[in-house]
Amino acid sequence: MYRDYIRNVAIIAHVDHGKTTLVDQLLYQSGMFRNEDLDKLAGDQHNLIMDSNPLERERGITILSKNVAITYTDHLDNEYKINLIDTPGHADFGGEVERVLKMADGVLLVVDAFEGPMPQTRFVLDKALKNGLKPILVINKVDRIEGNCSNIVDDVFDLLVQLGANDDALDFPVVYASAKNGWATNNLAHKNDNMQPIFDAIIKHIPSPKVDIDAPLQMLVTTLEYSDYVGKIAIGKIFAGEIRESQKVTVMGRNGKQTQQKLVQLYQFDGLGKRISAMMKAGDICAVAGLDPVDIGDTIACTEAPVALPIVAIDEPTMTMTFRINDGPFAGQDGKMVASLQIKQRLERELQTNVALKVETSGTGDEYKVSGRGLMHLGILLENMRREGYEICVGKPEVIIKEINGKKQEPIELLVIECPVDCQSAVMSLLGTRRSEITKMD
Repeated sequence: MYRDYIRNVAIIAHVDHGKTTLVDQLLYQSGMFRNEDLDKLAGDQHNLIMDSNPLERERGITILSKNVAITYTDHLDNEYKINLIDTPGHADFGGEVERVLKMADGVLLVVDAFEGPMPQTRFVLDKALKNGLKPILVINKVDRIEGNCSNIVDDVFDLLVQLGANDDALDFPVVYASAKNGWATNNLAHKNDNMQPIFDAIIKHIPSPKVDIDAPLQMLVTTLEYSDYVGKIAIGKIFAGEIRESQKVTVMGRNGKQTQQKLVQLYQFDGLGKRISAMMKAGDICAVAGLDPVDIGDTIACTEAPVALPIVAIDEPTMTMTFRINDGPFAGQDGKMVASLQIKQRLERELQTNVALKVETSGTGDEYKVSGRGLMHLGILLENMRREGYEICVGKPEVIIKEINGKKQEPIELLVIECPVDCQSAVMSLLGTRRSEITKMD
């Protein structure tokens, strides 16, 4: 069947464990592109293709999740379509991870051969397990002489046990790789010169989509894009039925509101881009244009018997900052968008795609309380607004305190610090002032 030859895979990892470099190498070795064409897309000092956003290239981290479709032919000449989803590693962008994992049927867990599982490895792996996704462990950077691969496998197994993984997840396959050098192997004793073991592991261990092709249409919107020509473009996975170009559908909002609409264009992912398609079936990831209103978390269903899919659960914000018009002594010196209404419209536009963000308006109307997952999350928003010409005055960040069962509670962070022995007392003193608790010391 059609769905048997589809693999939807998310790639998750801690920051700087080589996740995006791995995706880039899979693109180079997929046979779908000329190397010269990919070289043109790679940019900045990191030469990464998937990190295409200017801020991503400057900071060397993944901020926005992206997906790419690769066609792969196995040794039996069976042709598979692999939808690879590159996700951010930083916990502040966990909202990106949570929504796109709904499109995946399995994950590649990338772990550094030297550092091992880190706090954000735990965060993204926990989200994957809650979505019932089977992991494939990819131990990256095995060319580093400091690495200890056997310990890494044990550490990942212990982490899965701590997170309450089932027996199927605990029986995870292991692939050793050097993404930077473009090779992977199932056995370190037998070196390789390509990434084929990763492609083979995806085909063998990632299950085909569990969908119902014969049922009425159900598609979950997990990402939004915007085009000046066709307006909003909704991206998501088809969980049931099939969808056709110019089809009449029911858009079921998270608030329960239903609207009858008509598709203008239907796209399927092909390589790094999209191409127009007449029809897409359950199990695949596609994009639809012409729907408005439509938001992340909405269900696109048939008109005869529409049934909504479960809403994507997103963790609550942990930090808040105040955005207001710049009425300070340097007002008007940097930026053209200075009015309160312009700031409000920009924040409302951000809410359409940034699902982990929350915005509250003050009573006066010239001040906005913006809540996010952390300093990095809010800082990226501020930098994007500054580059777009907005001038705003920002208050200091404040931790969100919640009252649960009559007790005030605040968010906590898991912190790992590596430092020389002679700096140990200074680090302990700094953490002590922040009321930290030491759980392990090596």
